[in-house]
Amino acid sequence: MKIAVINSGSSSIKFKLFLMPQGKVLAHALVEKIGETNSTITFKYDTNKHVIPSVIKTHHEGLKEINALLKKHEIVEHFCVLDAIAHRVVHGGEYFKDVTIIDEEVIEKIKELIPLAPLHNGANLEGILVSRKKAPDVVQIAVFDTAFHETMPKEAYLYALPYEMYKQHKIRRYGFHGTSHSYIMKETAKNMGTDAKKLNMITLHLGNGSSACAVKNGLSIDTSMGFTPLEGLVMGSRCGDIDPAIPLYMQRELGMSVDEVDALLNKHSGLLGICKDKDLREIEKREDELSKVAIEMMVRRVKKYIGAYAAILGRVDALVFTAGIGENSYTIREKILQNLEIFGIELDKKANRQNAALISKESSKVKIFVIKTDEEFEIAKQSEEFLKNQ
Repeated sequence: MKIAVINSGSSSIKFKLFLMPQGKVLAHALVEKIGETNSTITFKYDTNKHVIPSVIKTHHEGLKEINALLKKHEIVEHFCVLDAIAHRVVHGGEYFKDVTIIDEEVIEKIKELIPLAPLHNGANLEGILVSRKKAPDVVQIAVFDTAFHETMPKEAYLYALPYEMYKQHKIRRYGFHGTSHSYIMKETAKNMGTDAKKLNMITLHLGNGSSACAVKNGLSIDTSMGFTPLEGLVMGSRCGDIDPAIPLYMQRELGMSVDEVDALLNKHSGLLGICKDKDLREIEKREDELSKVAIEMMVRRVKKYIGAYAAILGRVDALVFTAGIGENSYTIREKILQNLEIFGIELDKKANRQNAALISKESSKVKIFVIKTDEEFEIAKQSEEFLKNQ
């Protein structure tokens, strides 16, 4: 079964073609800087890699170029011969609690949810609309980031607002990065040689967008992102947790519009807001005070969530780092894990600096892992299982 996975961003397309159930990647394409004059396509298959400069104005052109490359290198003739095209969609609200075949009704619901994930859902929808035009007879599937967190209990997903705000307007915690947290949970269980249903763990997806998740007996019971992907940890350009009165102050006292506040919190805050850069690799090289403060703010927030989730879980079997920062920055991992021995978390600094898969001391009550996430494979796997049961 050949399943293509599309993760469409505002100016990018991530594409992977899988042969399932083997999980073999037949091709991998990344289209970047769509709409700019210096667009690029990175195309990989087998051991080959091509980086192609181009001018790609739209997502339609991007997918057209990917299609042409698949044909040129004799991987598949056209999208139309695929068994399914699966799309990552960030926000499913309360409408979508599982993998879903995309039809007109689903498209309207995804549109309706755009205000709740303004940086993501609109771009995800663009990829869906374009691929439906290119391959109208191929099954199109949506896999939602929010679905994994549908197991949270009411005390975790409700906000302390009048209950009618939830009943009438569905204002609640949804959580995101669900496909990543789900994949990491399963991989951790494999590494520990047991069933995920027997484990309690804290998973940390740390990248430009970041979130923490408390997993109890294989189920998400709490997560740091909320009604939108803005809440929680300090991120590249998103503020994470702040006093909810701050946006009101900005509007009342500073004369900012709703759209201006929205843009500031989502696009101009976080690391970028503190030290004028959101690339942690660059920030770590700098010696200025605000760069150091930005890193400490990010680390402090993660530590707070680890402590909170350890208290909620009662027993923690594993702590797992993933995504760009979590997988690659041993210095950030070391800062986060400093002084957490009270929770039975003991870091092996040598293993950590070697970027080993297991970075905890033998004496540590909590196993600490660094695991590379694979959201696209998780989406392909969920889609394959869904199609088998149809």
